Amino acid sequence: MPSLNNNNKLTLCVSLFALIVTALPVQAQDFRDQRIVQILQEPRHRTVHRDGDVYLLDVQINPGDRTLPHTHDAAILYTFISNGDGPLYGRVSGNTDYVEQNFTHAVSNPGPNLFRIIALTNYGTGLPGAGSDRPSGMEVEPEVENEWFRSYRISLQPGQTSSRQTHNNPTVVIQVTDGTAHVSREDGITTELARIGEWAWREEGSSFTVSNMGDSPIELVINEARR
Repeated sequence: MPSLNNNNKLTLCVSLFALIVTALPVQAQDFRDQRIVQILQEPRHRTVHRDGDVYLLDVQINPGDRTLPHTHDAAILYTFISNGDGPLYGRVSGNTDYVEQNFTHAVSNPGPNLFRIIALTNYGTGLPGAGSDRPSGMEVEPEVENEWFRSYRISLQPGQTSSRQTHNNPTVVIQVTDGTAHVSREDGITTELARIGEWAWREEGSSFTVSNMGDSPIELVINEARR
């Protein structure tokens, strides 16, 4: 199979997201006489970290549940942890069109498993161009790169430690496969990730390494909010 370039990867990810969401929205999407909320006010879109205009959301929809109708009004990057059919292992896609055209929808989960996304929402103006703020120490190319976000996926073998990396933007490291990882700052403070969907936040300019502490390969997604 021929390899995919970054544009093809992004197209594939966006197509995947469209497929997932198309399968899940509440039928008819007619919100007359219903309460519509802004995305940060939707209770299943729980804010778990904020850094200025950047919000990290842990979106969880239980089997048989549905969200309130909610409006997207900023660029957003999705890291899919699971849907009703099972694990999705950190597939990444995003939408920047919401900046210019807000979008309201509701999403349901028919089950039988938890629907979960770790979402990065950027209310900033973004950065034009692709190269001026790239991190140092990354040994792979970004799978997603636009004015608001940059996303990398790294794989580590048992006992392997990544190169030390420094990101010029606020960054979240998300574990997307089973295993145990250590995200270690330059000052020695370490955050342990022990299961899929756990994450560690790193402020802009903070150097860190990621280590696989388990006995099987592990994958992590590293997402930046560009500003």
